[in-house]
Amino acid sequence: MDNLIEVRDLVKHFPITQGIVFQKQVAAVRAVDGISFDVRRGETLGIVGETGCGKSTTAKLLLRLIDPTSGSIRFDGDEIAHLRGAPLKRLRREMQMIFQDPYSSLNPRKTVGSIICEPFVIHGLENGNRRQRAQELMEQVGLNPEHFNRFPHEFSGGQRQRIGVARALALKPKLIVADEPVSALDVSIQAQILNLLSELQRELGLTLVFIAHDLSVVRHMCDRVAVMYLGSIVEFAENEALYRHPRHPYTGALLSAVPVADPHEARSKKRQILSGDVPSPTHPPPACRFHTRCPKAQELCWTEAPPLEPKEGGGMAACHFPLSDAEAAERIPSVAEPA
Repeated sequence: MDNLIEVRDLVKHFPITQGIVFQKQVAAVRAVDGISFDVRRGETLGIVGETGCGKSTTAKLLLRLIDPTSGSIRFDGDEIAHLRGAPLKRLRREMQMIFQDPYSSLNPRKTVGSIICEPFVIHGLENGNRRQRAQELMEQVGLNPEHFNRFPHEFSGGQRQRIGVARALALKPKLIVADEPVSALDVSIQAQILNLLSELQRELGLTLVFIAHDLSVVRHMCDRVAVMYLGSIVEFAENEALYRHPRHPYTGALLSAVPVADPHEARSKKRQILSGDVPSPTHPPPACRFHTRCPKAQELCWTEAPPLEPKEGGGMAACHFPLSDAEAAERIPSVAEPA
């Protein structure tokens, strides 16, 4: 399977300045700090991590909503990190975003039909046929086409998110970035939207980058998973390899916090509580950024940054002292069960 996206050494630092007239940069927020990964054509790549780890900034960089500080982003074989003007506008047709909040991401003053038709207007497409195309999209995502002239406040949260999905599909993009698309919805509605995205991906051959906090949702949706911590990718693996045999202690801590329905499994599960707060992205710890909270940290972790490299059992992790199978099984009892 070939790659739709190839990211290499991607960096995004937001400057912190002082002064009113003569501003001087005094520091920088290292939101994304040298990440590299690929997204295969037709797959769903999950990006997970705590709040502030750089997930949403990575999404904005992929979509070229913000400019990278440095690094390379190749989309469908072309370098896009520094596109401007007309070439960037043409690129917009190939990639779209589904936003987290279905309430604030839709203009309350516009009808649903005009919201879905807006991409056609911006790119000068479907002249004379826009209403029909919008109604086809509404039907495709499970909405009543007759509600074309209604306003967003007349729809529920789940229906509003379906409107956002229809808008994202309007230009037939190759890539859709979904930034926590179900976190603002009720659990029962979450399942409906997730199933809709899966069906649309199979039907249209979409490539998805799926950002979420909920590891159960990511396991259900994604083919591969990238775990981010403080602007860096600390583990990258196939879905089942990561959930059955996590190698980075941070991934193990995240998975140990996932609730389980089986009381016996819950009793045997060793919950790993991370000590301290997430360090400031303005002044991240030297070497391994996780060493200030890691229960396995040793002197080497304070002096030498671990590379993201293959580990035994599959997947890649940036850790000098990865979790053993026994340690992983303590945090996630199900890893000891046969596949």
